[in-house]
Amino acid sequence: MKSMKSLRLLCSMSFVAAAILVLAPQHAAAQDGYGAVFTMTNAASNNQIDSWVRRDDGSLVWAGAFSTGGNGSGGTVDPLHSQGSLTLSADHSLLFAVNAGSGTVSSFAVRGADLILLGTQPTGGSMPTSVTQAGDLVYVLNAGGNGSVSGFHILPNGHLLPIPNSTRNLGSSASSPTDVVLSPNAQFLIVAESGTNQIDVFHVWPNGTLSSAVTTASAGATPFAAVFAPTGALIVANASDTISSYQLDWHGSLHTVSNALPTDGLATCWNVLGRFGRSVYTSNATSSTLSGFDIERNGALTPIGDTVVGQNPAGSTNIDIAASGDGRYLYTLNAAAGVIGIFAVQEDGSLVSAGQQDGLPASAGMNGIAAY
Repeated sequence: MKSMKSLRLLCSMSFVAAAILVLAPQHAAAQDGYGAVFTMTNAASNNQIDSWVRRDDGSLVWAGAFSTGGNGSGGTVDPLHSQGSLTLSADHSLLFAVNAGSGTVSSFAVRGADLILLGTQPTGGSMPTSVTQAGDLVYVLNAGGNGSVSGFHILPNGHLLPIPNSTRNLGSSASSPTDVVLSPNAQFLIVAESGTNQIDVFHVWPNGTLSSAVTTASAGATPFAAVFAPTGALIVANASDTISSYQLDWHGSLHTVSNALPTDGLATCWNVLGRFGRSVYTSNATSSTLSGFDIERNGALTPIGDTVVGQNPAGSTNIDIAASGDGRYLYTLNAAAGVIGIFAVQEDGSLVSAGQQDGLPASAGMNGIAAY
C-alpha cells in the first residue's frame, strides 16, 4: 500500500462560426442520442472540449472537438488537482470550462452533443481549476497564490458578467483548494482546502458578493471534492481514502453526520451523486476503483454492498467521475489509459461495467468530465 504522502501527490498530479470547429461524420447523431458526455483536454495551447453522444445502452459516439478560446495548464495526469473543472448547468443548457493557463472561464451553449462557444471571461485570479453554477450565478475557484473565488451573473444570452467586488481571497498560501460548489438554493458557496484540512463556507448575498468565510475543520483528512445531496447534506470525498457528510446551518457552520467512512479505495479524490441523489460514488485513482454509499434522509452514509462497487482495469487512474442525467450510467475519466470508463447503475446501487470508450490521449493532462 502506498504512503499517504504518495496518494496526496497523485491527487495533485469569430463567435458561433469559430465555436463549431470540428464535427465528426456522426454529427447528425449528436442530436439523436439520449444525452452527452464532455471531457476537457486542458491543453497548454488551444484548450478544447471533446464531445460524445450517449446512446441508450450507455455507449458513446464521438461528436466533435470545440475550442474553449483559452489555454489549459498541460501536464500529464491530474495537473489541475481539482473537481469541477468542467461543469454543466443544472438544466444542461450551458457548459462551463476553466482555462488554467490563461486565467479565464469559458461558457458554451449546449445543443445535444454540440457546443457553441458564447465567450470567455477573466476569473479575477490565477490558475482557475473549478467552476460551479446555481440559478443565474457562477463562481470560479482560482488555485494560484493563496487562492480565491470570483463570481459571475449568467445573462439571458448565456454570457457571463463579472460581479463587482465578488472576489474573496482564501486565508493561507498552503490552502491547496480543490473544489468550489454552490448550494442548490445559491445561498452558500463551499470551498474544500485540501492543504489545510478545512472547508470554507461563504454566504452569498443577494447581489452576488460574498461574506467572510466560516471555516470548519474537515471530519476526514485532506478534503478534496464536495457535492450537495437533494436532502441538503454536504458530502465530501477526502484524499485520505474516506468520505464524510455534514449538515449546514444558516450561520454557515458545518455539523458532521458521517465522520470519515473508509472507501476501501486508494486516492479517493472525486465524487458524484447517482440514482437521482439517493447515492454517492467516489473515484479512487490509485486502485482504479469506484466506491458507493447510500444517502439517508439525515445525510448519513451507508456503504453499498462491500463499498467498492466498480473496477476499471489496473493502471487506469480514473481521476474524475460524472453521472448521466437519467441516473442510469456513470462515466470515469481514466487519465493514464486515455479512455472513458462506462458503468451501468443497478437498482440496488451496484455498478456493472459497460466497457470503455477509447480515443483520448493517455497521460496527456486531461482534466474534467461532465455528462447528462
